Amino acid sequence: MDTLLREKIRAIVDEYNRLNEKMASPEVACDPEAYRRLVKTQREMEDIVQAYQLFELKEKHLNHTEEVIKEETDFELISLAQEEKQSLQQQLSELEQKLRILLLPKDPNDEKNTIIEIRAGTGGEEAGLFVADLYRMYIRFAEKKGWKVELLDSHPTELGGYKEICFQISGQSVYSQLKYEGGVHRVQRVPETEAQGRIHTSAVTVAVLPEADEIDIEIDPKDLQIDVYRSSGHGGQGVNTTDSAVRITHVPTGIVVTCQDERSQHKNKARALKVLRSRLLDIKTHEEQKTRSEHRKIQVGSGDRSERIRTYNFPQNRVTEHRIGLTLYSLDKVLDGELQPIIDALVTADQAERLAQLAETETSQTK
Repeated sequence: MDTLLREKIRAIVDEYNRLNEKMASPEVACDPEAYRRLVKTQREMEDIVQAYQLFELKEKHLNHTEEVIKEETDFELISLAQEEKQSLQQQLSELEQKLRILLLPKDPNDEKNTIIEIRAGTGGEEAGLFVADLYRMYIRFAEKKGWKVELLDSHPTELGGYKEICFQISGQSVYSQLKYEGGVHRVQRVPETEAQGRIHTSAVTVAVLPEADEIDIEIDPKDLQIDVYRSSGHGGQGVNTTDSAVRITHVPTGIVVTCQDERSQHKNKARALKVLRSRLLDIKTHEEQKTRSEHRKIQVGSGDRSERIRTYNFPQNRVTEHRIGLTLYSLDKVLDGELQPIIDALVTADQAERLAQLAETETSQTK
């Protein structure tokens, strides 16, 4: 491990120990809010501290093993020690890589709940049906993770698809997993209405928004134009007979959010404001990312909605993740919610990209 990396980690360990002492003080013990803040800060350092403690333990073991190799005269014991040395060196290398990843800057939105918007693009009714397929895919993935899904707004089509659908997924670190889903998803299959069996290509757009708190985004009521109207989609008896649907226009940005799935106008307004706040946070986040990431070429986690990120080919039961060149012949399983292998590969690629960028920066600083 190089000196610079070790110094960074030791500074974190020192801060972790300082927080331990502070949490034991009478002043903090009498202030529950201060105690909670310190616990949260310390928890963010915990993985680094534990990994480094293990690294130091393995390092001591390696030093002892090297001494045995130098001093021992028994050939069999030397051979065993050399095998142990190779194993320890491999473990230390893996721990160092883990520590480098843990030291990467955290995305402040990673722990947030997520709002997903899926819209039909090219392909007409077939695109609308694929919106429904992706919606079910995310529901099933959420179920496997133990997350909660709440429908916020939908615009169904006559054949059972959706022109667009908006829903929230809540749970532990949802955005950290789903943020890679933003972009254009393309489907290749033979529509049920196609008599000649020709494969059609359709596309839908997925937007993944971290849920924004009022602290994250303040909205001036003067900037909002709020209209109410009668719901037009499928719904209960009361939904289509009262002016419960809400349309909110954010005048400075021109963003329009509608919500009509609830019978209550107040509930629809609250949901629409939630989506609006998240869209504004998304714009702010992407502007900051663009400023910071001018030199990044791949940007696996950029969430660029104009980028074609994935193709779902039904005749070949194939899913191709274009950003990292990953191909899986398990489309049926993916659509049943088995997204984790794709997400894990994207997380790994993003980490590798950021580590390379960090190494490049450190190299240029030392010159």
